[in-house]
Amino acid sequence: MTEQFTQLGISLLLGFLVGLQRERSDASVGLRTFPLITVFGSVSAILAAQFGGWIIAAGLLGIVAILLVAKTGKIRQADYSHGTTTDMAALVMYVVGILIMVGPLELAVAIGGGVAILLQYKPQMHFFARKLGSQDLTGIMQFVLITCIILPILPNETFGPKELKVFNPFETWLMVALIVGMNLGGYITYKFLGKNTGIMLGGLLGGAISSTATTVSYSRQAQAKTLSPMAAAVVILIASTVVYLRVLFEIGVVGSEAFFFKALGPILILMVLTALPAIVLLYQVRREPATIPKQENPTQLKSALFFGVMYAFVLLALAATKRFVGQDAMYLVAALSGMTDMDAVTLSTARLSKEADLAMMSTGWRLLVVAILSNFVFKAGIVWVMGQRRLFWQVVAMFAIPMIGGMALLVFWPF
Repeated sequence: MTEQFTQLGISLLLGFLVGLQRERSDASVGLRTFPLITVFGSVSAILAAQFGGWIIAAGLLGIVAILLVAKTGKIRQADYSHGTTTDMAALVMYVVGILIMVGPLELAVAIGGGVAILLQYKPQMHFFARKLGSQDLTGIMQFVLITCIILPILPNETFGPKELKVFNPFETWLMVALIVGMNLGGYITYKFLGKNTGIMLGGLLGGAISSTATTVSYSRQAQAKTLSPMAAAVVILIASTVVYLRVLFEIGVVGSEAFFFKALGPILILMVLTALPAIVLLYQVRREPATIPKQENPTQLKSALFFGVMYAFVLLALAATKRFVGQDAMYLVAALSGMTDMDAVTLSTARLSKEADLAMMSTGWRLLVVAILSNFVFKAGIVWVMGQRRLFWQVVAMFAIPMIGGMALLVFWPF
């Protein structure tokens, strides 16, 4: 009995929460009606346990009839604007009241709270929809294609020779979905914050989408003299700092907890060494206007397939090198793959370390450090080819700090 009183109290509070929101929105069903609807659902569930499920169906029909009568009266008003949001919310809250009594209580509370949030943020959601262009919506749908249609049909089985049985189509495409989702999040943030975001945010967004592409774009801006070399160097360094956060996030999702904490110390030290010169110089260029170059939607299937092939290749190369050549040769694979893309080598290393012994975990974070250092060299090469010489030397001077620190970690950091 005490449990039922508690459940009815929760039902009343959830109904009150949604009703309060509707009352503020001048809806016809508001502060008093929604608690009654939710409690009615809970009482119907109690009675259904004794007399059968027809009571729940009858209650639902009763709610629908009441809403239709109220709707009919409103339609006759000349200034009435037809809408169904409040009616649908009423039906959902009736079902929530039932779920509180018969289903997982946490699920019912989450749904009820979600309804209130969904109703409250109507202006923001409409703004979000208007801000997105047709190409952006296509990108979101392509992400749905990648995650909800292609991923479930792939076999979740490992293929390959006995010594190199590491390729799993489902896991490989899951890595694709993870990276595409991260890049899409950065791209949508860029769309909403606009182009003129300043030096700091330009570097953060650039790193969230692609630090390599950011290096190319800002090198060109410095070459065209639309941005000072120092400002471009700071943006490139901030974008490179974001790479460490991506690396840690990917290890946390894909790798084991033991490997995550094994790699955490060295990665954080490198992140601080990379961010430090950018923070020092940011004060000098913070007021300089910076325009983020136009970003491409990161959900193209061609790009997703390319990353999937790259991930599988790096995973196979690391496994083959470890099996047939030795762990020392894996550093060459990490250096080559880290030049253009940190995601593939990070996910591949985390995947192998999850199934390997402690020695591989110690080698794993060192592989990532080598890949990061290789990525610095590659970006410096981009600046040399596409930017001013002054920008190149500034970038080299800034990269020298984490480069020296990374080499020191490889030599002195304990296994």
